[in-house]
Amino acid sequence: QVQLVESGGGLVQAGGSLRLSCAASGRTASAHTMAWFRQAPRKEREFVAAMLLSGGATYYADSAKGRFTISRDNAKNTVYLQMNSLKPEDTAIYYCATRYYADTYYRPSTYTYWGPGTQVTVSS
Repeated sequence: QVQLVESGGGLVQAGGSLRLSCAASGRTASAHTMAWFRQAPRKEREFVAAMLLSGGATYYADSAKGRFTISRDNAKNTVYLQMNSLKPEDTAIYYCATRYYADTYYRPSTYTYWGPGTQVTVSS
């Protein structure tokens, strides 16, 4: 099993930046993919970014390309989401997720382990 805990959320003005962290513990050595999703009120959970832990390939939602960067620190078992040029429509609860196998990276249902989430609010 893997345990995930997100941190770094908060309130920021439009145009500002935040860096989210996802600390992983447990059987992390077998993890295949780490991803960030978000869910705004009354909306479905949506894909933001993903990283294949073997090789480091990254994938981004169109809404995140050019503004968000997913990265990792293997020594700390932590994955980050650097978010720049934030917009009010980025307001959501942000979740990190992981799984032990390869599958469609943007589908939430393919991920096994989830953190509790961290709130990001962007004011206009």
